[in-house]
Amino acid sequence: MKATGGRTIGLLAALTVLLAALAIISLMVGPAALSPRAALAALFNGEGPAGLIVRDIRLPRTLLALTIGATLGLSGAALQGLLRNPLAEPALFGAPQSAAAAASLVIAFGLVPATSIAVPVAGIAGALVSVGGLVAIAGRRAGLTVTLLAGLAFAAFAGALTALILNLAPNPFIALEVVFWLLGSLEDRSIDHLVIALPFFIASWVLLALPLRAYRALTLGEDAAASLGVNLARTRLLVVAGVAVGVGAAVAVAGSIGFIGLVAPHLVRRTVQSDPARVLLPSALVGAALLTAADIAVRAVPAANELKVGVVTALVGVPFFLAMIFRERRTLEGSPA
Repeated sequence: MKATGGRTIGLLAALTVLLAALAIISLMVGPAALSPRAALAALFNGEGPAGLIVRDIRLPRTLLALTIGATLGLSGAALQGLLRNPLAEPALFGAPQSAAAAASLVIAFGLVPATSIAVPVAGIAGALVSVGGLVAIAGRRAGLTVTLLAGLAFAAFAGALTALILNLAPNPFIALEVVFWLLGSLEDRSIDHLVIALPFFIASWVLLALPLRAYRALTLGEDAAASLGVNLARTRLLVVAGVAVGVGAAVAVAGSIGFIGLVAPHLVRRTVQSDPARVLLPSALVGAALLTAADIAVRAVPAANELKVGVVTALVGVPFFLAMIFRERRTLEGSPA
């Protein structure tokens, strides 16, 4: 146990250093490249054009990448702990798609301004319906197949609903803007977006961190966890609400960014000996690092129009997901009948 604790502390320290380095690089990279010294000077002094670029443009973008990535990584780890399923991830269960559909509805029809707090609220409501419905449909003893099928059904329905909203949108220019927004991007995000989303992110982190004991007990199965005094209904409610609040707010400000929640927990699980409680914080830090690195990459790649960060995370996440499926299949094939 002490060795595991030491490895966890070392991992957290290394990830903290990595995040600090990525944050500085994020402040440096862009059409107007800055040296590390110039970026830090502009951040703390805020004078001249460099101060405007760093403080008003790059700093909000960097903070959003860190907080959104942390939220997605933590959500994935919590869902995997709740469902005891290594392939669990918000995007696989329709949460981002449902959040995007709800947020698209209020934006495309001009019900609220794009920077209104009602947009993340709508996204949260959509994600809550999706994840809550999934847990209800899958039931207590649902296996991987049933869970994935239910999630795919929610994701497909939400995607079709989004397409319907775009078709019925009264303004084709707003519909086109929503389409590009759905690809996932942190471009042109301001401090207003961070102010709107941050309270929801913090609420999500608190909700997902509360059932630490339950995550460990659930590794023994739901019946054993219940016999140990775990309130399963309360645990499901906390995780569902936490994922819905975090993912809904993330989609509302940055569009759909997938696979961070799937990849992050797997990159740290072996270091913490697959302890579902210990994996939460490292997963959040890895998620923040992955999204920040992806956002740096889209700015560093020369292109007429900036690449969408959601496209980059999908290009990396899909092969990882397929590799996970093949590894799970080999594990099942190698297990005794």
